[in-house]
Amino acid sequence: MRALVVVNPAATSTTAKMRDVLVGALASELKVDVAETTHRGHGRQLGALAAADGLDLVVTLGGDGTVNEVVDGLLENGPGGHLPTLAVVPGGSTNVFSRALGRSRDPVEATAEILASVRAGRTRTVSLGTASATGTGTEAGWTAPRWFVFAAGLGFDAEVIARVEAQRARGHRSTGALYVREATTAFLRGRERRRPAMTLRTPGEAAVEELFLCLVSNVSPWTYLGARPVNPSPEASFDTGLDVFALGRTDPVAMLRVLRQALAAQPRLRGRGLYRRHDLAELELTADRPQGWQVDGEHLGTATGLRLRSVPYALRVVS
Repeated sequence: MRALVVVNPAATSTTAKMRDVLVGALASELKVDVAETTHRGHGRQLGALAAADGLDLVVTLGGDGTVNEVVDGLLENGPGGHLPTLAVVPGGSTNVFSRALGRSRDPVEATAEILASVRAGRTRTVSLGTASATGTGTEAGWTAPRWFVFAAGLGFDAEVIARVEAQRARGHRSTGALYVREATTAFLRGRERRRPAMTLRTPGEAAVEELFLCLVSNVSPWTYLGARPVNPSPEASFDTGLDVFALGRTDPVAMLRVLRQALAAQPRLRGRGLYRRHDLAELELTADRPQGWQVDGEHLGTATGLRLRSVPYALRVVS
């Protein structure tokens, strides 16, 4: 079996020595080529080359950003049975997609699980999503669809991600505590929750206006704080369409109530100004002024609109 291992050397939870051990384990049973990413967007190029070369398997060793880039490259020309199967070794700080596939959080154990599944031929096909943006300031009309594996969003969540990325650029580690700190600062000091700019449109339903937060999920949970899941859309699944969790104008007390519900073992989210949608084939978000947008935890700039679509049976993964 011909495989490409895409390694992010900047992955936050693995050392160079550990990565060498993991690649060695994979090479003991697979015909492996190894490529390290060197710049943003490199994973996409490697994924596209793997698809064009007709490889059997692509293994990512990195975080969710690495997975996103590789998948975006694999699916450059759309889904198809000829594409390589994807396997994911967790190497980032959160690893939402890997955990959604049932992988161990430990990279060594996850590698062993992947090899056992490859030997047994255990795979599954999962639904994914695409996001196209408008009002980006870089190109006219709507951008080409960008694939995402577990989440996308416009507004507050993207602002938090941008703040975290800025802290990482200054040398801070990406941790749950950093996300909490930046989210708290953005919420308390920001204007968006006081002057919500976004509108949600879904087929067959009235538009929902004056939203400051809109999380689009392809899996549950949406993310993690350490080992604890943050689960605003508990019904989201690889086997259904997209789920939406949105909030209108809110205050700190109401926000704390929502957060407590999302962190509960059995989330039951409800409240004034809270909106949820399940199993959507498509949706559109628009904004009165530019908002940050993100896919799979990667900030992609600002936009005034997003079109998001669910794509069933998009990619085969090692299960």
